[in-house]
This record gives sequence, structure tokens and C-alpha cells, in this order.
Amino acid sequence: MITMEDVVREGDPILRERAESVAMPPSEEDKDTLQKMHEFLVNSQDPELSLKYNLRPGIGLAAPQIGVSKRMIAVLVEDEDGQLYDYALFNPRIMSHSVQKSYLEGGEGCLSVDRDVPGFVPRNYKVKVKAFDIEGREIELRLKGLPSIVFQHEIDHLNGVMFYDHINKEDPFERPDGISIGR
Repeated sequence: MITMEDVVREGDPILRERAESVAMPPSEEDKDTLQKMHEFLVNSQDPELSLKYNLRPGIGLAAPQIGVSKRMIAVLVEDEDGQLYDYALFNPRIMSHSVQKSYLEGGEGCLSVDRDVPGFVPRNYKVKVKAFDIEGREIELRLKGLPSIVFQHEIDHLNGVMFYDHINKEDPFERPDGISIGR
């Protein structure tokens, strides 16, 4: 079981590396790691388990965050309509994105960052993502709003990018024209 002790914190060089692609079909070891990442999200969102194991609630996790420099992410988040996005994926990549941008009004957080980083993180409002599921089958997702933001945040981790790299250094709360607020 993955706990907060397994989560790599900011400053660790692995968070700035470009993660390696996972060979398809995935090995049992890679499947096991990805399943444990997904299990962490489920456990972290359960009030009793998160308290029992001292887990910070998470809606996304990338393999570099647990010290594994491979292109794997897990996402467990509901959109504004209550639709659940529950994925454990290998080699996710953004195929296309909207011109329209969005951001979270309260800013973004990260399991690897133990401090508050104020500011808006501009993201693409819509993205099309291709990836492989836990069994190695290719899937394509069309995402918007919060799920789009979460996928972009996690895919950034695979490329050595932290969420705060996107914040405007001069004016962290600048609202660029045409940006909608993600929920």
C-alpha cells in the first residue's frame, strides 16, 4: 500500500526528469505499481482510511511522485456534473487541446508540494488524451473542465513540470482574457 511516506516531495530531482515510456504490453510489475497508485487515490478519498493512514486526499498521482520514472498516471475525480473519471493509465499523451483556457479559482495543489503556492494555473479547457489502460488496450478520452485540468497536471509530472511553473511570476492572480473557471 502506498502512503504519504512513499510520495516524493518537491526538490527531489526525479520530479524534474522526463519519465520513460512503459513498454506495451505492460509487465506485471508495472501493472502492480499502477494498481497501487490507483488504490492510493481511492484510500486517500475515504475519510476513515485517509485518517487511519494519514493520507492527504488526492485526485491524481503520477509515477514520478512515488519515485518511479515511468509514464504512468492514476486519476480519480468527479466533474461538475458528478460524472466519475476513474483511470489508471500507461503512456498518456495529449493529442489535441482547445484554444480556450481555464483555471481553478482556488489554485492547484500537489501531493508532492507541502506548501501553499498561490496563483492561477492556466490550463487548456479541453484536451483529447490517448493512453493505454491497465491491460494495455489503447483508449482515447475527451476531457473538459476539472478532469482536463487533472490530466494536464499529471501528464506535466511525466515531463518534469510542476504546476507552479505555469503561474505568472509577475502577477500570480492575473486573469487572462477568455479564461473560464474550472470547478
